Amino acid sequence: MRFVSLSLLVLLVAGCDQGDQTGAAPQLPAGAQAMSLSGEALYPPEISEEARADREARLAEAQADYEADADDADAIIWLGRRTAYLSEYRQAITIYSDGIVRHPDDPRMYRHRGHRYITVRRFDDAIADLERAAQLIAGGEDEVEPDGMPNARNIPTSTLHSNIWYHLGLAYYLKGDFENALRAYRECMTVSGNPDMLVATSHWLYMTLRHLGRDDEAAAILDPIDAEMDIIENGTYHQLLLMYKGELDAEALLAEAQGADALENATMGYGIGNWHYYNGRLEQAEGVLRSVLQGSQWAAFGYIAAEADVQRM
Repeated sequence: MRFVSLSLLVLLVAGCDQGDQTGAAPQLPAGAQAMSLSGEALYPPEISEEARADREARLAEAQADYEADADDADAIIWLGRRTAYLSEYRQAITIYSDGIVRHPDDPRMYRHRGHRYITVRRFDDAIADLERAAQLIAGGEDEVEPDGMPNARNIPTSTLHSNIWYHLGLAYYLKGDFENALRAYRECMTVSGNPDMLVATSHWLYMTLRHLGRDDEAAAILDPIDAEMDIIENGTYHQLLLMYKGELDAEALLAEAQGADALENATMGYGIGNWHYYNGRLEQAEGVLRSVLQGSQWAAFGYIAAEADVQRM
């Protein structure tokens, strides 16, 4: 895959590897996109030939749009997103970095780069970007964020504001800074305006409160959650919340997820492993979390969270 401009190539060489979650510069083997929190090189996972062909075709379209107008903010964002969908996360970060040079006051650039800093385990960089994005949206109107990989109904379920606060909460959560994670997720709840965003935000907010020992507040988060909610794409988070309420069985959910795709297994496995952890079942927690790390979807939030928890253990 070629770089989009000489300026991007210079940025990649000079800046793309500056800092991980500890501030140190990781030395990556050829082809690796990141280092895990335990120091293992992470390479792009395999995808089907059909999926690859589709993503490469869409990337080519985004590349053409960018080359037609390299200053267009939307073209930069879509080039970065399409690049990341092919697991070229470091190159996507470089694209957004170029976008920030061109559009320093566009919160979308920081929101997307912050997301990909999380992917490559550069949590401090993610926090800096997402806090900047939060400053830039203060007092502004929210907007629906278009899906790059649409759900079954082709209905976007998130917004710019909800994505900024959601990813900021996650970055703090992954560092174990649960007080700041709580602040971000509380803000995210105010802009989680549909059932899908409600269950996604509620899930991380619930876990954050449990880690803080604020169990009564955590229980209150579950009050609006019921089995009849119209969920389009965040079904795993919905099931986990119902499990926290005692309406679904943890072992049955875990067994079902382990027979599903790797992304669902990471999400469900982390939720259940973490549930064991903050309920004091440490051996069970570690077993489930380590099973998550046997999967291939290392860019999944549940996988990254499992890595972080195992390191803390």
